[in-house]
Amino acid sequence: MTATERARELAVVAARAASDRKAQEIIALDVSDQLVLTDIFLIASGTNERQVSAIVDAVEEAMHKAGSKAIRREGLSEARWVLLDFGDVVVHVQHAEDRVYYALERLWKDCPEVELPDDARGGGDTAEFGGSDTDAAIHLDPGHRQ
Repeated sequence: MTATERARELAVVAARAASDRKAQEIIALDVSDQLVLTDIFLIASGTNERQVSAIVDAVEEAMHKAGSKAIRREGLSEARWVLLDFGDVVVHVQHAEDRVYYALERLWKDCPEVELPDDARGGGDTAEFGGSDTDAAIHLDPGHRQ
């Protein structure tokens, strides 16, 4: 089974909102074959806690306008790794350092990536999350500020 068209649409809405707040390394993974609870994981990074919070606020507002309200929200008080559950789409907004440490892309590497439009991919530094757990080819500079 693959992600529904509605889930894909919502993932683009969330990704564009995150990109508007200068989120980095925005990717969407189709986890529908692996999980029963959701279709897509959207993952984005912020360079500091304030930016993570701003990304979360923008995503929630855009998703609300698209007719989807968060069922659950976790991690907002620390703003290091915030999870927003919209049912068909789960959005993970992580501090860049935590994203490198937890490497969700590597954990879900068997799931296909959902193509996002150019304006929904975010900017900033690039990171390589593939390879082994000891792979030192991660190129995020946690001290980088936009």
